[in-house]
Amino acid sequence: MTLKDRIFNSIANDSSEITNIRRHLHMHPELSHQEVETPEFIANYLEQLNIPVRRGVGGRGVVGKIEGGKPGKTIAFRADFDALPIQDAKEVPYKSTVPGVMHACGHDGHTAALLAFAKAMNEVKDELAGNIVLIHQFGEELSPGGATAMIEDNCLEGVDLIYGAHLQSKMDSGYVYGREGYLQASEDAIKIVVNGSGTHGAEPHTGIDPILAASHIMVALQSIVSRNADPLKELVISIGKFHAGDADNVIPEKAVLEGTIRVFDENLRILGGQRIKEVATGVGQALGCTVDVQIEKGYDSLWNHAEQVEIVRQAVNDSFGEESFKDIAPIMPVEDFSYYLQKIPGAFFFVGANPANGENSFPHHHEKFDFHEPAMEMIAKVFAATYLESQK
Repeated sequence: MTLKDRIFNSIANDSSEITNIRRHLHMHPELSHQEVETPEFIANYLEQLNIPVRRGVGGRGVVGKIEGGKPGKTIAFRADFDALPIQDAKEVPYKSTVPGVMHACGHDGHTAALLAFAKAMNEVKDELAGNIVLIHQFGEELSPGGATAMIEDNCLEGVDLIYGAHLQSKMDSGYVYGREGYLQASEDAIKIVVNGSGTHGAEPHTGIDPILAASHIMVALQSIVSRNADPLKELVISIGKFHAGDADNVIPEKAVLEGTIRVFDENLRILGGQRIKEVATGVGQALGCTVDVQIEKGYDSLWNHAEQVEIVRQAVNDSFGEESFKDIAPIMPVEDFSYYLQKIPGAFFFVGANPANGENSFPHHHEKFDFHEPAMEMIAKVFAATYLESQK
């Protein structure tokens, strides 16, 4: 039996423990940058395996290290562990016990999978080439995410390569999905305050209507996508909030628009931000209003390194059959794993976790979100196969 087969068998034999860990974390979620019990649980688990641990990395992160018995690369694997401010509406035995907080994005599954991988690899560490760094990250859901803080606290010290995975409830189970180059977009937050002059709704000519100006601004912003951006490059500008006034017969003093910019190319990101300011200010002035535009930079786009994507592809297809790795188009949701990839080569990929019977397949950040739990075992196995492939 090969080393990989033995590792895979060990992971499979621990499938019940993987599920139990995930369900424990699901029942006891903690919000981004407020995690206390979760990192303690992770650190204690690793220490029980005699894996050396650093607590409080970057603030709330946990980093473990497994030293192999032979020379080789030092490779990091990352899982996030924060939850979201959403009320869990699932009727399951492992429903969240914390009001208004739930794991609605699979981070509990990522953590359980990385712990299972750590346990299996630690059992054969004397036979491994190189070292494994286990990065358990806090605060991924809320900018500034935990990745930057953990990097600044040297979580990547001595690391040659890094890999990460994300469960996807709307992708078919049994497959791994990824691509080289851009995988996920960058995100910037927009806030546009349009200042007018309030007056009676029956006498609009005596004031300056910020709602009218804000409405024209909202429409005009889409001209940036259609007329300023290269049509072969993706750009999304969306307004998700429009707040103005308190009474139906009063023109208010101001209107506020808030939204998001999603883009891959950094030059287009800069151009988009500049044009938002110019368009909003110009349209507002034309209608007699003053406009204040604030753009808060969020996560950078995620760029996968070609060589490491190919390593994952080879590891997956060798382990689970040809065509088990599927190439996909880039997606617009963001991920602060991007900052690790700016420092060292690596790859981030998705693992399908659509429930086997197709029921209860809710999207991420939904109050009834759940996933096919055997996908956690697949993450652990893909990590193991990728590690072994990377050492060749």
